[in-house]
Amino acid sequence: MKILQLAIGCDHAGYDLKESIKAALEIAGHHINDFGGYSNKSTDYPDYAHPVAKSVENGEADLGILICGSGNGINMTANKHQGIRSALCWQAEIAELARAHNDANIVALPARYISEELAHEIVNRFLETPFDGGRHARRVEKISQTAAS
Repeated sequence: MKILQLAIGCDHAGYDLKESIKAALEIAGHHINDFGGYSNKSTDYPDYAHPVAKSVENGEADLGILICGSGNGINMTANKHQGIRSALCWQAEIAELARAHNDANIVALPARYISEELAHEIVNRFLETPFDGGRHARRVEKISQTAAS
């Protein structure tokens, strides 16, 4: 697997899962920029989603990983950024298709609804899957509001 520069962030509900994923990715040799949260103490997911999204959007990170309780709030926040295509993934196949067909650049995980083992499988599949391009590239180009105007 190619060594990647990754951005990761979570709220309190995703903290334990973030730490587990981060440790595994560091062991695999990836470079991780951890934007927090840093404990299980209640926090606001936008405080972590925005920095991760900006890091990916600005090219400082190749891809991003976001985690909150349902995955929804952190995913919606990341997708407010023009250059972000964040995908809420609860199965490995969804993560693979998000990369292959949608060129997703952030994976959002629902910490309260998936096991730690499944989360690792989702992240690995997300990181290992390239964008297919071709007919999918045309569709991805139409995602941004400026492209549709």
